Amino acid sequence: MRGGIMIVRLTSRRLNTGESQTMATTDLDVLLVGGGIMSATLAVLLHRLDPTLHICMVEQLDDVALESSDALNNAGTGHAGYCELNYTPKDKHGDIQIRRALEINAAFEVSLQCWSSLVKEGVLNAADFIQRVPHLSAVWGEEDAAFLRKRFETLQAHPLFAEMQWSDQASQLSDWMPLMMAGRQPAGKMSATRVAHGSDVNFGALTRQLVAYLKTRPNFTLLTQSRVTKLKQQQQREQSSWQLHIQHLASGHTQTYQSKFVFLGAGGGALPLLQQSGIPEAHGYGGFPVSGQWLICNNTKLINAHHAKVYSQAAVGAPPMSVPHLDTRMIQGQPALLFGPYAGFTTRFLKQGSRFDLAKSVKLKNIKSLLGVGRHNLDLTKYLIKEVFQNHEQRMESLRVFLPEANSDDWQLAHAGQRVQIIKRCHQHWGKLEFGTEIVASADGSLAALLGASPGASVSVKAMLDVLQRCFASRMQSQDWQDSLKSLIPSFGESLIDDAALLARVRRDTLSTLNLG
Repeated sequence: MRGGIMIVRLTSRRLNTGESQTMATTDLDVLLVGGGIMSATLAVLLHRLDPTLHICMVEQLDDVALESSDALNNAGTGHAGYCELNYTPKDKHGDIQIRRALEINAAFEVSLQCWSSLVKEGVLNAADFIQRVPHLSAVWGEEDAAFLRKRFETLQAHPLFAEMQWSDQASQLSDWMPLMMAGRQPAGKMSATRVAHGSDVNFGALTRQLVAYLKTRPNFTLLTQSRVTKLKQQQQREQSSWQLHIQHLASGHTQTYQSKFVFLGAGGGALPLLQQSGIPEAHGYGGFPVSGQWLICNNTKLINAHHAKVYSQAAVGAPPMSVPHLDTRMIQGQPALLFGPYAGFTTRFLKQGSRFDLAKSVKLKNIKSLLGVGRHNLDLTKYLIKEVFQNHEQRMESLRVFLPEANSDDWQLAHAGQRVQIIKRCHQHWGKLEFGTEIVASADGSLAALLGASPGASVSVKAMLDVLQRCFASRMQSQDWQDSLKSLIPSFGESLIDDAALLARVRRDTLSTLNLG
C-alpha cells in the first residue's frame, strides 16, 4: 500500500477447465479480524508507532462496534476494581486478596492515559464516550457487611484506592443512592463503599471515534460486510506470514490477502479462527458461551433519580459477567438506567452468530478440557438453567433487592451481548473455566488472539500493549517506539502500583482531561 493504496500481487490459479485465471492477492503488514475496541486500539497504537504499516481491519457486520463493543452489549463500566467484589476474593484464611484489583485498576489507568492523550490531540471527544459516574459496592447482612468493611480497609491503604469511602449510615447512603434507599425497611440495613471518580464508558462510541480517525490516515483500510473464511500460515525463509481468504458478503466474491501479522479480535468469533490457524499454542482451548439480558427502565423520573453504578455479590455459581448491578448509563447521548445482567445459556459465540458455533468448536485437541469443565462446574450449570426459565416477575424480584419499590411496568427486558468464557487445559481437572481476558500468541509472533471477557474493553490499551510486547518484541525495544509510547502513555514502562507519586501525577491529568474529577 502506498499513500493509502494497497499493494496488489497478481498470481495465477489453474481452473478445472484447464484455463488459468489471474487472481489478485493483497499484501499487508497487519490484518485485524473484528471491528471492536480491541482491534481499533491495536490499529491506533501500531499506526502511531509506524505510520508506514499497511493495516486492514475486517468486520463481517455493516459497521464497526456492533457486537461486544456496542453500548447495550456490555456493562459500560470503566472496570477499575472499585465496585467489582469478585476482583477481591477471600483466601482460605479469610484474608482479602487485592492483587487482581490493583492490577486491573492500574491497567484501566493506562487506558485513561491513552484516551486523554488522544483527547488533547483532538482525535477523541471525551464527552461522547466517557462520563463521570460514581462506583459503589452495596451489600446486605452481617457477613457481607464484615467482608465489605475489611475489603475497604485493605484497599484504601493502597494509593490506587485511597479515595474510596465507606458507610453504613442511612443518611449517607441516601445521599449516595437515594433511589435504592427509598422504601427500604430498617431490617434491611446496608453498607456500601464509593469512589466518586468512577466512570461509564460507551465503548461503541469510543471504537467508532478511533476508527473514524484511522480512516483519515494513509495505509489503513476498513472492510465491512466481510468475513475471513480461511487462514493458513505460509512458511518463508525470513519470516512466516498468513494467507487469508476474505469473503465480501454483499457480492459473495472472495479475495486473497497475505499478511505478516494477524490479530484475531473478533470476540466470540476469535476462537474458531484461532483453532483453524493450527498454532500449537491454541491446543486445549475451548469456549463456554453465556448470553446476557438487561432490565431497562422506561420511567424518566427514576432514571434521573439514580446516578451511580452499584455492584453487589454474585449468586452462587454465577459467572463474573452476571454480578448484579444497577447502572447509570449514557447511550446515544441520553441517560439510561439498567439492571442485570441476567445470564442464560446459548450455543452462539456471537449475538449474530450461528447456533452451531459451540458444536463446531469441539475438537479432538480440546475435548478433554471441555469434559473437565463440565464435570467440575455443576453450580454454574444449575445457575444458568435457573436463569433461562425466569419470567419477568422473577427478574423483578431480583431487582427489588436493589429497589424495594420497583414497579414491573417501569422495566422491560432487552438482550445484551454474548460472552465466551475461556476453557483451557488443566492437568488436575483436565480443563478449567477461566474468567478473564487472555492473549494467545504464536511462538513466532505472527498471530495473536484475544479470548475471554471481563475486564475486557476497560483494559484494552494494556492488553494491546501486551500483544505488541509478544509479537513486535524487537521493535518494542527501539528508542523511537519507546518514546512514542511514553508520549501517549506517560506511565509506560513504570509501575502505577508501586509509584504513588507517578500515580498522583497521571491521575490528576486524566481526571481533568476526561472531566471525571
